[in-house]
Amino acid sequence: MTRVKRGSSTRRRHKKILQLTEGFRGAHSVLFSVANQQAMKALRYAYRHRATRKRDFRSLWIHRINAAVRDHGLTYNLFISSLKKNKIQLNRKVLAQLAILDPQSFLQLIQISNN
Repeated sequence: MTRVKRGSSTRRRHKKILQLTEGFRGAHSVLFSVANQQAMKALRYAYRHRATRKRDFRSLWIHRINAAVRDHGLTYNLFISSLKKNKIQLNRKVLAQLAILDPQSFLQLIQISNN
């Protein structure tokens, strides 16, 4: 049986992991064994929080819309329901951006929903 040397494949595997952990602090991006554990942990967190991120953003948009609407004497609940009654189909992301970036058009939406 011939001797098998695995230096090149090991180096490739190590480089792949160390590239994944680039930017981590301290030994987490330098030492392979520590970096390997941190890479696995980071990938687990990324998987787990993919759904959470969507929930967090929706919650943020709702808070922003609510704050903008309350300045004009409405509540979020009444505003959204009146938009649906008037068949205005804008999602919460767009409504939140309008509230921040274009208050004039958001005010027009509020006036439409008040009627």
